Amino acid sequence: MSTVSRAYGDAHPLQRTPWARYRHSLWLLTTRDLKVRYSTSALGYVWSVLDPLVMAGIYWFVFTQVFQRPVGTEPYLVFLLSALLPWMWFNGSVSDSTRAFLKDAKLVRSTMIPRTIWVNRIVLSKGIEFLLALPVLALFVVIFRDEIQLHWELALFPIAIVMQAVLTAGVALVVAPLVVFFRDLERAVKLALRFLFYASPIIYGVTDLPPQLHFWAAFNPLSGIFGIYRAGFYPDELDWFNVAISALMSLAILAVGLWVFRSSERQVLKEI
Repeated sequence: MSTVSRAYGDAHPLQRTPWARYRHSLWLLTTRDLKVRYSTSALGYVWSVLDPLVMAGIYWFVFTQVFQRPVGTEPYLVFLLSALLPWMWFNGSVSDSTRAFLKDAKLVRSTMIPRTIWVNRIVLSKGIEFLLALPVLALFVVIFRDEIQLHWELALFPIAIVMQAVLTAGVALVVAPLVVFFRDLERAVKLALRFLFYASPIIYGVTDLPPQLHFWAAFNPLSGIFGIYRAGFYPDELDWFNVAISALMSLAILAVGLWVFRSSERQVLKEI
């Protein structure tokens, strides 16, 4: 019996609430994706941390060794990774959501599970990879323990995770159905993500921006979220105005994503 069949084929399906069945199906498909991803790779888990480590190493070398520009805050590797790791979650989820329906078209058409699961499983699996990569950040915090202090704002870390999950799911729910109708949107999304990487405080901090850009930077919802991630190590990066705007925009984008998804679901099933 396949994973998808087992999602609604357990011994007592009627004893579960709709939310419990949804959660069960989502978890089964997410774990299936993770198993397939890691079982087909010789290095498995290593790849989930190698990519951000290589990127962090490149930016560290360019900005601290080549140009010697005072970007971010020391230790720069911790500064980079505290935003780069969550960026990999966001980037991977949105990028993969462009193929959420096209990749598994037959299963999407033939199964009766809620179609939002096909998008949310991507967000959840990438989120789990993000959590599995956090020990790397912790390792560098230990390595640079003489140069860095932990602050109470570290307790806000779970709030950033929830906010990012809401934002990422909202964006993915918009992108996934629209790509079915406009195939060129897949490439446009990749270009937009590349632009967003440099428009977000990842290789630099909010405090590095010119004063006239502080207000406008808040309307990039990733700014407030990344500020929370960094606040436990760099409290100056926490801007409550940015956080408030990020929270409101994340909820608004999720609402738009659900509306777009519900409005286009029938047409998507016809197109795939």
